[in-house]
Amino acid sequence: MTVHNQNRNQKSPSPIACKKTPIVLNGIVFLLLTCFLLVRCTEPYILETNTYEEALVVEATITNELKKQEITLTKTSRFEDAATQIEKGADVFVTDNTGIRYDFEEESGKYVSTIEFQAIAGKEYRLNINTKDGRTFESSTETLTPVNPMQDVKAAVETKDSLRGVNIRVSSYDPTNTAKYYRYEYEETYKIIAPEWRLRKAIVIDGINGGDPTLETIPNSPDTKVCYTTKKNTEIILTSTAELKENRIDFPVRFISNQNYIISHRYSILVKQYIENLASYTYYKTLKKIAGSGTLLSPLQPGILYGNLKSTNNSNAKIIGYFDVASVSSKRIYFNYEDLFPGEALPPYYVKCDQQDVLFCFGPEPCLGPALVYAFSMNTMTYSYHDGILYHIYPAPCGDCTTFSSNIKPLFWID
Repeated sequence: MTVHNQNRNQKSPSPIACKKTPIVLNGIVFLLLTCFLLVRCTEPYILETNTYEEALVVEATITNELKKQEITLTKTSRFEDAATQIEKGADVFVTDNTGIRYDFEEESGKYVSTIEFQAIAGKEYRLNINTKDGRTFESSTETLTPVNPMQDVKAAVETKDSLRGVNIRVSSYDPTNTAKYYRYEYEETYKIIAPEWRLRKAIVIDGINGGDPTLETIPNSPDTKVCYTTKKNTEIILTSTAELKENRIDFPVRFISNQNYIISHRYSILVKQYIENLASYTYYKTLKKIAGSGTLLSPLQPGILYGNLKSTNNSNAKIIGYFDVASVSSKRIYFNYEDLFPGEALPPYYVKCDQQDVLFCFGPEPCLGPALVYAFSMNTMTYSYHDGILYHIYPAPCGDCTTFSSNIKPLFWID
């Protein structure tokens, strides 16, 4: 590990000086926030990789859904890498035991099948990957797992580890007792309403001939009031009925505290249930242990991660991943906060919305004109109202949700 220390005497430029004297109500908080954002007060320790061995990382699940199937190919990363490296220019295709070949092409950082197709029970499928630099990989042959659709997805108020919130549970039942291993994914979407949105907003007007800038208010766009955020789960969610007498599932896939702002208004979750075989379930279970083993120096050694992919032309070529052929079912539900917590106060917002009061003038304290000009220009603060030169403001997300979310309503969304 290499440690880099910055020069302690090096300072970042700042448009205003950091002062200690309080100016107006909450003015010191505003100044401290400004100084914190503009001045680097800590020295980073940069982790660097001493040794690095590149391996191809494969995420591939073919399902019984009739759609364009997707496969992700990336490379193992170093500590210092800022982003995941995509394996580009590969020839990717899936074949079945009847001789049909399904080709995949690069699209938005993934490999997407050129036609829609679905895995069919009784057929055998194999993944083939030929990289641009001449490496060749293939998977073992895999067959579709048993089909067992979810029965329901429900949201209910529960308490977990002394924390009150919403538990989202999946129910399923397989009377044939053939589907024993389950993996879940979810995609959640939630509506955000900026609590301090105003009809008007402040803009900066440059001064004439080098004079001091001024502020004007103009009608605010309603497009900054309501937003929608969509996120996919990142953890591996597994359960099994192999040791149960009855193949019945009542499984919690997502718990959300009632103090989490994402359920403040309307929330939706799309849950997907994959039926796995024992080999794929074991792979994901081991991967989950590795991912949750703690720090890099953790003594926990969860074991070797065995996949079903191998190199066919170079024994030294490394590959990590699993070619999964799984049956899947999905269900989307919606709920409103007031439906589950009627009459209760909304959870705290995305950020703390404390009003700041700032004097817009130029000169010695208590004037904070430069700071206010910078805040509005950089959209770090939002306008509420003003009394003469006294401006009342909030952190930008409080009045403009587009600072951290999107104002585009998803096509599937139902109000």
